[in-house]
Amino acid sequence: MDANNIMPILKKKLAFLSGGKDRRSGLILTIPLCSDQTNLEELSTTLHYLLSIPSERCKARGFTVIVDGRKSQWNIVKTVVLMLQNVIPAEVSLVCVVKPDEFWDKKVTHFCFWKEKDRLGFEVILVSANKLTRYIEPCQLTDEFGGSLEYDHIDWLNKRLVRSSCSALYSSLLSSPALSPTSLLLLFCSPLLFICHELLSELQQRRFNGSEGGGGENSPWCPMEEELLAQPQVLRLLDSLREQYTRYQEARRLRSKRSQLEEVHAKVTQVVQWLEGPGCDQLKTSGAIGDSLRESQDLQHQHELIESQHSEWFAVYVELNQQIAALLSGGEEEEQEELRLLQQQLSDVCYRQANQLEHRQTLLQSAQSFHGSAHELSQQLDGLLGMLCADVVPADGASIQQSLKQLEESLKAVECSLQVLREKGQALLEQVSSQPPLEVEDPPPVQTNDNVHHIHSVLEDMQLRKQRCEDMVDVRRLKMLQMVQLFKCEEDSSQAVEWLGELLEALLKTHLRLGDDAQDTSALIDKHTKFIDVAQSTYDYGRQLLQATVVLCQSLRCATRSSGETLPQLQRVWKQFSMTADERLGRLTMALRFHTAADKVFQEREEELEDVFEELETVGRSLLDRLSIPVVFPDGTEQFFGTPGETASSAEAIRERLLLVEEQRGLRLAEEGGLNREGQELDICGRVQLEAGLDVIGEEANEEEEEEKAGREEEENRATQDG
Repeated sequence: MDANNIMPILKKKLAFLSGGKDRRSGLILTIPLCSDQTNLEELSTTLHYLLSIPSERCKARGFTVIVDGRKSQWNIVKTVVLMLQNVIPAEVSLVCVVKPDEFWDKKVTHFCFWKEKDRLGFEVILVSANKLTRYIEPCQLTDEFGGSLEYDHIDWLNKRLVRSSCSALYSSLLSSPALSPTSLLLLFCSPLLFICHELLSELQQRRFNGSEGGGGENSPWCPMEEELLAQPQVLRLLDSLREQYTRYQEARRLRSKRSQLEEVHAKVTQVVQWLEGPGCDQLKTSGAIGDSLRESQDLQHQHELIESQHSEWFAVYVELNQQIAALLSGGEEEEQEELRLLQQQLSDVCYRQANQLEHRQTLLQSAQSFHGSAHELSQQLDGLLGMLCADVVPADGASIQQSLKQLEESLKAVECSLQVLREKGQALLEQVSSQPPLEVEDPPPVQTNDNVHHIHSVLEDMQLRKQRCEDMVDVRRLKMLQMVQLFKCEEDSSQAVEWLGELLEALLKTHLRLGDDAQDTSALIDKHTKFIDVAQSTYDYGRQLLQATVVLCQSLRCATRSSGETLPQLQRVWKQFSMTADERLGRLTMALRFHTAADKVFQEREEELEDVFEELETVGRSLLDRLSIPVVFPDGTEQFFGTPGETASSAEAIRERLLLVEEQRGLRLAEEGGLNREGQELDICGRVQLEAGLDVIGEEANEEEEEEKAGREEEENRATQDG
């Protein structure tokens, strides 16, 4: 390794041989790390150069490496120590890492070098600068480590530079004792002559007394005896060459230029022949875009290999272009014309080939994107088809609507993906059709038609698959909408049953009044008629829903719960309501007759008074009897209107009305003067019997209320036991 080539690196003093030795007579190699980031590549170059200086016998004693980490970070120190394993593992005996006063964090220095001794191949110790003398004598240490050894890095570099130049000169002279004038002219140049003069001056001044470095093996320069004897010969040879140098300099320049022209012409021919031959053939045979994503990726990998081969020739093209530009700056006009023709030919071929590679790269990227979208769309269509082929298990209307929403979203996603595929396919078709020819007269490649046919085939196939899925989605959508309607009908029919039950309950618990007079009772009858109309509408609505359910089930070919459960419930509740409504209407009708007869009594029509009294008594007793009778349903259950107390209240109102009528009758008889004792007794007996009958009705109502309460308690107990 020549010091001239790495002089900028050596000046950085990344590492140096101070001349000191350890207690085993091994050389000391110092690596002073700084606070800035250390360039490991330059450090490696410096170490390789320094290790080439000592002799093999000196290397055999081993090196002691001092890594000065006082101004650096731990991770850099650790990296440098590990690098020594790859650079000089066999020559290193000991590595002393000089640590700063404030030691690195223990977490940072958790990496234990002493445990890695077998793997590293050398021992590593962490030591302070003031304790370094435990391993190395102070006289062998430089002043930065508290030693007395003097070392001047600039002086050492100058001497190494002179020695390197001298060694090269001596090697050339000694290896070629009979050089021709042309060879000598090529061997030496003006800078080398200057270096030789400096070298001779240095040799004469120092007289090779070994004063530099003490003559040891680590001395930066120790010439051999043959080199000392060659000094007069070198001096005479240099004088002779100085005279011939000017004469042959022009001939060398012309010969070198012609050689460069021939070399450039040969390289240009070589590049053009390869690009127009094998390179062009590679591109001609690689025009396909693949039938799938995997094939496109494989073609992309093949294209990268082709690009790699072309890149090597393009690098040669760049180098040749620079050489031609340099030759054009100082050549003859005839030579310049020849160079321009070569440069133009080379540029045309390279740019045409680069354009082909770029178009091919863009085409393959578009093909991968197209096939990727086609693959994604195919997966979406498969998933949609799987949803369509799966049986629809009806749970409720909400789940069916959710499934329908998912189906619609999947179809919409397929439509979007197909649109993206169409756009990418159209762009790919344009790129395939606009492929530039490899040569001016070349027809479009045959693979272009195949690529166009493949792209159209993929688009048509995806369109057909999407159309089939759309048709199936339409059928499934209709079926799911029918299912939603079916569940809605079943739900509404159940709601109709519930409404009828609520109307029945309201009829039994709240429709209790019989009216205070004929007008009031007539108004109640009108309200009751409207109430029945509402119930009739609810029943008709439920029947229509159940009929629609049957039709939907036949269309869907599935069984329904409504025909087996809801219809009997609807009919049963309607039957109970009808019977209850008829009973209510019958009571209101009797109450209307009763109040109409009573009103006649109070209107004082004497000619009809006796008939009215008889009708009033008959209707009143019949109404009182009817109030105590429950409504008996077809299943044998019984229901009373309201509570027994409310029934007794209604009966009490009728009884009071009868008493008023009876008093009115007595007053009329007294006015006529036709009352006798027997008549009075009869009237009194009649009144007593009427009051006794009302008392019986009240007692029966109380008994029924107690029985109903006991029945409810028994049902609650049974429900508790079942739970």
